[in-house]
Amino acid sequence: MEVNDLQNLKSHVVFDPLYGFIKLTQVEYEIIHSPFYQRLRWIKQLGFSFYVFPGAEHSRFGHSIGVMYNAHKILQSCGRGVPNSQLIDDKCVSDKAIYHKSVRLGALLHDIGTFCFSHTTEAAYITFGETTNSKGGKGLSDDHENLGSFIIKNTDYDGGITYILKKYGLDPQTISDLVKGTHRSYLANQILHSEIDCDRMDYLLRDAHYTGLKYGAYDRDYLLYHFQVKKVGKHDILTIKNNAIHCVEDFLMSRFAWYSQVIRSARGAKYDAIAETICFHFLEKGMIYKYSDLLEMISNNPMKFFGFNDNFFLSIVAKHYSSGDLDKYPKIKEMAHILLLERGARTIRCDDLQQTLIHQGESANTEKNIKKAETKVDEINEFLKKHGNKDDWIISDLPKKPIIFAKSKEQIIKSKSQENLLLERDPVKISYDNGDIKLLAEVENSIISSLQNFNNYIPNVFASNTAYELLVDAKIIDGEI
Repeated sequence: MEVNDLQNLKSHVVFDPLYGFIKLTQVEYEIIHSPFYQRLRWIKQLGFSFYVFPGAEHSRFGHSIGVMYNAHKILQSCGRGVPNSQLIDDKCVSDKAIYHKSVRLGALLHDIGTFCFSHTTEAAYITFGETTNSKGGKGLSDDHENLGSFIIKNTDYDGGITYILKKYGLDPQTISDLVKGTHRSYLANQILHSEIDCDRMDYLLRDAHYTGLKYGAYDRDYLLYHFQVKKVGKHDILTIKNNAIHCVEDFLMSRFAWYSQVIRSARGAKYDAIAETICFHFLEKGMIYKYSDLLEMISNNPMKFFGFNDNFFLSIVAKHYSSGDLDKYPKIKEMAHILLLERGARTIRCDDLQQTLIHQGESANTEKNIKKAETKVDEINEFLKKHGNKDDWIISDLPKKPIIFAKSKEQIIKSKSQENLLLERDPVKISYDNGDIKLLAEVENSIISSLQNFNNYIPNVFASNTAYELLVDAKIIDGEI
């Protein structure tokens, strides 16, 4: 390695609170200093959870670098990484080096299309579905993965992601496939998209660190040590040695607890639900950028797209609130006031809207609980329609997908895309010294083999103060204890 290479390696370093010094290659350094990546500094990782956990001010910027570092460590653990001398050498284009560089970049760019306040406003864009439902469209969801893919493939100008990748001989389509989990390499897809992947490995520890909670704790070093590549047919797949099975269980149980107690906690989720409702209203009324506007900015004005971040969303809410634009929409105006000042809105409690642990295989029971919650929401809406005033409102935040420990074998079989279940992307695979490989769901001495059958259904419904008092007085819902 030449002196200049060593100097570059030393200067292209970030210090991470979880992992210490992380070295960046030249292409990574240039991508990180593009408008598209710098924008991630201004997007909070946990949406409005910082209203409940004031320390949760961390951004998608640091998280994405951490995801890249975990992908790098998994490759090293599996024996599929190349030495640093080859990693930082732009002229090193061996298959193994390109593979390593590409996986790192796929991880680094996995959130490049993130919306304001992360998944909070993204849900409104998906529901609105401007380009999803447009004539001549591809029917793709208006989500962060497709937006990220568009950035990676349609910014072939100075400072654009496409331009930078091509400059270093890297294929934008390959990186896009990695981001979307559709790459030809089963191993790469599993490193980036599975029940234990580089993304989840980072956010569990990072979110726990910044919120101050311990739910996301697991032994990362022990887990990393036990990753192993195995051959199934013609394909390499990612497995974890059976020695680390209890570490795997800790990881999956930590994630289950995290989503149950933090992400779906009504205390913070109500602000995300309110922000989503406001964003959807703004999209309907043309008061915020639509998805097609974002595509146009990405193609022609990266600095304008840079401004599409958390600060933009809060400022546009404040602008419409203060200007009187929302006077003719009193419900939205009240929600904007609540969102801006973190005050107001109540969580509805009653038997039909309780958190419930449901057996994955009991579809009738699952449908019964979902139907029970939906029926209660309909009852509340009908009551307010008859007895409330025009300013009363509720927001139904029923789960879009269940919280699970791990996908059960029954569910894996039901949704399988491969003839051999071991080639399915998401499920954890456990490898043994005798050469056997099993789905975690099939390992009899694993706690997850029992817990796999359950998911946590957490319906949330929020109401304005006046609607809440009216519902309590009518005994439609329970009052606060």
